[in-house]
Amino acid sequence: MNQIVFIELISPFKDKVFRLAKRLLTSTEEAEDATQEVMVKLWSKKENLETYNNIEAVAMTMTKNYCFDQLKSKRADNLKIVHNNFTDREPQLDKKLEDSDSLEWVEKIINQLPEQLQILIQLRDVEQYEFEEIAKIVNMNETAIRVALSRARKKIRESMVNTHSYGIK
Repeated sequence: MNQIVFIELISPFKDKVFRLAKRLLTSTEEAEDATQEVMVKLWSKKENLETYNNIEAVAMTMTKNYCFDQLKSKRADNLKIVHNNFTDREPQLDKKLEDSDSLEWVEKIINQLPEQLQILIQLRDVEQYEFEEIAKIVNMNETAIRVALSRARKKIRESMVNTHSYGIK
């Protein structure tokens, strides 16, 4: 098998090999290395490639195995696998407490609103009903619901600003 035929055989799935390696290794550089290693292995087996029914499947299996081997060797060396695209999405404890406190304040403020506004806030902002559905439930037109919700949210916002500004403006 010559080089041109080999390239024609692997070109359609070379990007897939890279994407699988990137998914498993998370590092672009390591994924590029893995892709290159798989291509080199395929090249070394080029005489037998035509005997395989699905060369793409062979390449993907080789990629998966190579990546797993890389991950195992890192663990064996007690190296921490660092994901450069990882961010801790768990908020800090102080942020959780602040959010919980704010939520309690919002709930207190909502409970001070007239009952109709409480119902509208519950249906729209908590239960996520569409305006059309709310209109049927509370027997109001959609425009009136939007206006009432806007005013209710404004009251909530103003109360929260007043609560958190502690009289400082």
